[in-house]
Amino acid sequence: MRRVQQPEHAGHAVHTLFVDDLDALVGQIADRGLDPSKKETYSNGVRKITYRDADGNEIGFGGAPR
Repeated sequence: MRRVQQPEHAGHAVHTLFVDDLDALVGQIADRGLDPSKKETYSNGVRKITYRDADGNEIGFGGAPR
């Protein structure tokens, strides 16, 4: 487990979950009218989609390479 200490962000949450079907989840979220703030693909092909709210909270969803 990696822990990051950022006291300047106290009260803000940052979560990342690795899911089985990233494309299906992102589609379901889009159906609710939410768009990601960031889309990444790492050098090993792993993908991460990040959503942020106005308070600075962040939730990311990761998925296996396509």
